[in-house]
Amino acid sequence: MATGDTSLQTAYCSPTPDGRVFCRGTAVCLNGQGLLALGPSGSGKSRLALELMALGASLVADDGVLLTEDGKVTRPEGAPRLIEARGIGLLHAEPGKMAPLSLIVDLSRAEPDRLPPRRLAAMPGGPVPLILGKDHPFLAAAICQYLKQGRAE
Repeated sequence: MATGDTSLQTAYCSPTPDGRVFCRGTAVCLNGQGLLALGPSGSGKSRLALELMALGASLVADDGVLLTEDGKVTRPEGAPRLIEARGIGLLHAEPGKMAPLSLIVDLSRAEPDRLPPRRLAAMPGGPVPLILGKDHPFLAAAICQYLKQGRAE
């Protein structure tokens, strides 16, 4: 297994018989890069995905994502082409394609540092950059810029 934080995989993911990993989370694709939002129910995974979709991202899957052995996010076969908008209902969303997992957002933990160290999460295919996003006031905009231009050293 790759180096990095293993707590997310333990809390939200489980292996499938075919070698992939099922995660109870939501994934979008922006600029050819996959983002996986993880956190407990009600933590804002679908909200973050909707905000990123409004900024040009496409939905990969809501409330259930598969990770391939080579580190890509994909929609489980037969998953509905819908995203939950809490308090509004289920919304149609044409899902995007499989994308390399480029960023994980943990919505269960807040970032304590103003300029945080680089964090990594252990996932299939190798370590993936990790952002602690609980209660972040402009998370979607910052992630959008991150996926477009990257993070400075």
